[in-house]
Amino acid sequence: MSVVIAERLERDRAMHAALPMVGATLADVLAAADFLHHSVPSRAELQDSVRRLAGAGLLKIDDDLVEVAPEGEQLWRTRPFSGLSSAVLTLQAQLNRSSTPGDHDWSLDEPTYTAAVREYSLRLADGR
Repeated sequence: MSVVIAERLERDRAMHAALPMVGATLADVLAAADFLHHSVPSRAELQDSVRRLAGAGLLKIDDDLVEVAPEGEQLWRTRPFSGLSSAVLTLQAQLNRSSTPGDHDWSLDEPTYTAAVREYSLRLADGR
């Protein structure tokens, strides 16, 4: 869900600035996760989640850019419309039922994770 939120925000920014949409950065995903859960996921949590979702065909990952794949977009569009917390629970239940998450070979090294956390922290300090 963090990737969906982050990607939609980036899509809106790109559209308003007449820039191409290239996906959400890891800092964008961390910001959305912090908004949703009031905590920033650890490197291992982020890596494992992205690997599982990419392995299930729900996300596309390229270096530090993440996009919702068409299958993930379909899962998002077919969710029941309700409050944010129940949407998270519903999507998790649908994901558990509808796909067997695979393992993607993407890895998140410590310097890349640290850079994303630093970028997100700077945004917070700047009030963005």
